[in-house]
Amino acid sequence: MIQAMYVVAVLAMHGTIPFDLAIPCEVFNYVHAPGITEPYCVRVCGETREIKAGAYDLRVAWDLSQLERAHTIIVPGIRQPTMPIGEDVVGALQRAAAGGSRIASICTGAFVLAAAGLLDGLRATTHWRAARDLAALYPRVTVDPNVLYIDHGKILTSAGATAGIDLCLHMVRHDYGAAAAANAARLALVPLVRDGGQAQYIADELSPIGTALAPVLEWMEQRLDSELSLARIADRARTSTRTLSRRFKEQTGMTPVAWVLRARVRRAQALLESTAASVEEVAAQVGFESSAILRIHFHKFVGVSPTAYRRRMGGAN
Repeated sequence: MIQAMYVVAVLAMHGTIPFDLAIPCEVFNYVHAPGITEPYCVRVCGETREIKAGAYDLRVAWDLSQLERAHTIIVPGIRQPTMPIGEDVVGALQRAAAGGSRIASICTGAFVLAAAGLLDGLRATTHWRAARDLAALYPRVTVDPNVLYIDHGKILTSAGATAGIDLCLHMVRHDYGAAAAANAARLALVPLVRDGGQAQYIADELSPIGTALAPVLEWMEQRLDSELSLARIADRARTSTRTLSRRFKEQTGMTPVAWVLRARVRRAQALLESTAASVEEVAAQVGFESSAILRIHFHKFVGVSPTAYRRRMGGAN
């Protein structure tokens, strides 16, 4: 029998998200491979031995020196992703990358990889709520908030927590095959592998609090099932259509028409999750002329059909 094939180092930083940190520990420890005693040896490595992780503290057995010896490094999300990243962490990751380690992030762990320069010139993802901050802080990174994970071979990034599970299973599948990944998923009681290109199911923050448009946006959200023409919205805002369009772009980043479409899709998501209404009924309730039009816009923004979304999100049938 062959002993451990791969060492997986999980980086624990102050402010680490415990759930994200636990994901690789659980997934990789449930892997079985024929003829191998220990397919993965998982080591939690801290920037210090005592890690403050919000609700509780962690005491880790390994330090940053283990990162350079690891085949795979997982960087969990951190609660304050825009905070400065310590030079010791940055240096350890850079040396590990130079030595050929495979380095992956879960959720806002992408900020740590970006701080080390490992995402420069690459397409990367993170939790959709943090995507704008990642793009603003690290302009050399092409941020794609619309996928579950992205694999560049040696550098991988994933979206929110459950996408971290998908990413870990994806790496298991790469290392030991589809059967090992499927078995690990069953043993860990997590969903089987989803494709990395699947949408994150973003529920956009469409109504910025404190902006001059907020009252108008609230009024619009209450009338999504009715006609919301540019002229009608401008009349409500007591401004010209040209000025309205300019203010929308400044305060929401999109045109009034695009805002309405996204708001209707978001409302459709909520109805699909919480009611047994048919797709046709949902389309009418959110202001689309037909279920066919709903399907077109839903797939554009969410990446799957309304029926597939309801099934995957456990909505009412």
